[in-house]
Amino acid sequence: MAIRVYKPVTNARRNASVNLHVEVTKRTPEKSLLTPLHKTGARNCQGKRTVRGRSGGHKRRYRRIDFKRTKDGIAATVIGIEYDPNRSCHIALLEYADGDRRYIIAPKGLTDGDVVMSAGEAIEPKAGNCMPLRYIPTGLTVHNVEVVPGAGGRLCRAAGLGIRLTNREGRWATIVLPSGEIRQVSVDCRATIGVVGNPDHGNVKLGKAGRARWMGRRPVTRGVAMSHHEHPHGGGEGKSKGGQEPSNASNTQSKGGRTRRRGKSSDKRILRRRRSVRYGQLTV
Repeated sequence: MAIRVYKPVTNARRNASVNLHVEVTKRTPEKSLLTPLHKTGARNCQGKRTVRGRSGGHKRRYRRIDFKRTKDGIAATVIGIEYDPNRSCHIALLEYADGDRRYIIAPKGLTDGDVVMSAGEAIEPKAGNCMPLRYIPTGLTVHNVEVVPGAGGRLCRAAGLGIRLTNREGRWATIVLPSGEIRQVSVDCRATIGVVGNPDHGNVKLGKAGRARWMGRRPVTRGVAMSHHEHPHGGGEGKSKGGQEPSNASNTQSKGGRTRRRGKSSDKRILRRRRSVRYGQLTV
């Protein structure tokens, strides 16, 4: 059992649960791959707050992840699976045959001693191997997919997610994202075989506000409790949002509204939009 649910001996323990991280086999990070992580308090270079409810949190060190996987033709052995405080998934420490060490996103089922490779040609399609989409058999589930060839993986890097490769036509490959969106990417874009590990991450219940503060999440005031010039839901007589669509302080729809900028050149590569969170339908 990867999730431990506590007995409600106190109010803080009621409904609280923790992830046991049974996949983790290495407790200490690789020092050569660590970088200091400076906190901004959700403020930009002008000192203005750009995100509400973000500040504080436990001190972290950033683990440099190899999203490009361009070390081709060299076998790498998995030394250990580690916990990463900067992302929901686990990471795997690889040691290549030439002695180089790098972190990658750990797919489900990858364990110590496994050998993985990355190549620009067809190789064995097993979990952890990376190659261009033109050589991956259709129907397989992949993750860490590039949007622009050579720019590094951008799609599907969170815990428990996977992208299904449906078909290829010419120089475009069709993929189905976890959100339900169907889009095309170049067959030269690289992807890693398998589903991202740590699928129980979404089943954890914090149980108390203190655990949220450790993550850097501050208390957030409801919009209907604010004044009219601070939030679109604020103001008025009584508790009412005045028929306003659910939105945040910057008036961006917060339940399935479209946030993608219109008129982008890649719009023609999106065959079907993602499903709306609010209505359970496709966004327009």
